[in-house]
Amino acid sequence: MNLRIIFLGTSGAIPSPDRNPSSIFLQYGKTRILFDCGEGTQRQMMRAKTGFNIDAIFITHLHTDHFIGCFGLIETMSLNGREKPLNIYSPQAEFLRDLFKMFGYNNLDFKIKVFDVKDGLSIRFDGFNIIAFKTEHIIESFGYAFVEDDHIKFDVEKAKSLGIPEGPLYSKLAKGEIVEFNGRIIKPEMVLGERIKGRKIVYTGDTAPIAKTIEIARDADILIHDSSFTSELENWAKETKHSTARAAGEIAKKARVKELILTHISARYSKNPEKIIEDAKSVFENVKVAEDFMVVELHRNKG
Repeated sequence: MNLRIIFLGTSGAIPSPDRNPSSIFLQYGKTRILFDCGEGTQRQMMRAKTGFNIDAIFITHLHTDHFIGCFGLIETMSLNGREKPLNIYSPQAEFLRDLFKMFGYNNLDFKIKVFDVKDGLSIRFDGFNIIAFKTEHIIESFGYAFVEDDHIKFDVEKAKSLGIPEGPLYSKLAKGEIVEFNGRIIKPEMVLGERIKGRKIVYTGDTAPIAKTIEIARDADILIHDSSFTSELENWAKETKHSTARAAGEIAKKARVKELILTHISARYSKNPEKIIEDAKSVFENVKVAEDFMVVELHRNKG
């Protein structure tokens, strides 16, 4: 299944001419999700040509640079004739529900359902789960992990040797169903091979470096981590409960992730993100700084 990530906003609290406030678009097959929705996200979606057919929005915390874009996006969805319900997951959900009610969003042609996020909350989608985990910021905050289902390799040669024709029977067997062909019962284990671990992507939102992230991100394909500052501003990062690039690199190294992508970049580094890269690479090599409209295609693990 195709897995695509588009970074719609990668700035810190203050945007720059090149960086919009936080938002990440994830597409898995036909499912489309937003992680955070900062100011101007809908315009970024237009420019990235993602469309507005979003299934769910996951908000990390209720600082305006992470959620205020929901209002313009909802208005646009309404004007475009949306009918499908929109699910939003957020800490302090009651506050967000009250705001939507004040804006008259209870009277739209589609329902907006706002769910409260708790540590360990797991939301099921077709082929994957989104799992929330508690992070450490100056207000209640959560990160989110995309965890794909494990899959089992289908051995086409075994199927052919049993005389099974390509088509619907392959699909049923791959799903673990027993089938009958030419009067013979074919069990899935007769044509299935090794189990392959599903892909994992972890997004922290704004957070200080914490052990919980290491636990959640263990062996992840991609860790998208707060990297507001370089190590020279470590004291400021601690005071504001953000992370330095080096601290994000240490998390990535301890979690043994395959790739680290740094985001929530302070405007002071907008013109020279090399400082951020150098800080992280002092402890973890496979790292890049996210840029607005950067696209990441993540292919299925082959074992």
